Amino acid sequence: MNKIVRDHYPAANLPEDLRQGLEKDATVRIVIEEESPEHTDVYPGFGGLSSIRRKPMTAKEAVEAIKRYKAEGRPSVSSEDAVARIRQLRDEWDD
Repeated sequence: MNKIVRDHYPAANLPEDLRQGLEKDATVRIVIEEESPEHTDVYPGFGGLSSIRRKPMTAKEAVEAIKRYKAEGRPSVSSEDAVARIRQLRDEWDD
């Protein structure tokens, strides 16, 4: 994605619709960013936070991702162990 930034740009050089509300001799900072099609959807109410679209994984890619995850040696945790750990962490704050 391309981005152009100009600091201290004379407002007088801007097109008329962009000069509205600015003093004649003001200087402005201009940031121009090219929109990419994958970032045009915006979540309403989140200050312009763009959604990020990703291509779904194929079955082969999913299997490879699982293999990579398991190869990292992360231990499997039972739901009872997970609940016990969460309760232990939660109870630390009760002191």
